[in-house]
Amino acid sequence: MITGIMQPYFFPYFGYFDHISRCDTWVVFDLTQYTPKSWMTRNRMQHPKQGWQYIACEVHGSQNILISSVRLHDRVKTRNKILGQLGHYKKHAPYYKQVTAIVECAFDAARSDFLTDINVSGLSAVCDYLAMPFSPIIASEAGFTLPEITHPGQWALEICALIGAKTYLNTPGGQALFRPEEFAARGIRLGFTGMPRLEYDCKPYVYEPHLSILDVLMWNGPEEVRAQCGREAIDYVV
Repeated sequence: MITGIMQPYFFPYFGYFDHISRCDTWVVFDLTQYTPKSWMTRNRMQHPKQGWQYIACEVHGSQNILISSVRLHDRVKTRNKILGQLGHYKKHAPYYKQVTAIVECAFDAARSDFLTDINVSGLSAVCDYLAMPFSPIIASEAGFTLPEITHPGQWALEICALIGAKTYLNTPGGQALFRPEEFAARGIRLGFTGMPRLEYDCKPYVYEPHLSILDVLMWNGPEEVRAQCGREAIDYVV
């Protein structure tokens, strides 16, 4: 069983979905302290004139609460503001209607106003559109009994051991967090995905790398995007 464990990001970049596509089990990691102004509450889209702009969720929360306790300030207001920000794509992007439908579904189908639920609903809406299997385990609801955690990389190790994962995958940017010898001692393979490259024509805009998956889907059909998943080699360090 190949497992991914990631915080619930807000319409993340393509690499997040490349990561999902490689995993049999996905754990939404919402057990730690919330970080304001992170990828959990915002992402980047094309600006109508130049460069990029943020799309973001306004939330009730601070650094003193867990991710699982953070709530949106106003779900409907946030949904409508983001749809308004995407309006400039309408004249140019071939999949504008499909992408705005994903955004509407993400907010309307979410179980609650908690940030975890909103973001998981967004991930599910994108995965459904891409015909990509996605049945996440919400860490805060799973009843995990974990030992004292002494360093950041231990969270994934202990969760993998609890659910019986044979392999744990993470993105390349997180490699420094983990201690390979600890995974080896528990018989869990540790690997890191390559950094996926997905460039596309988005005229009249200038291409910006690593924007939200929503920008990718504005210009590329679901079959095209799905075909790009899993192309980069995995670096197994254990």
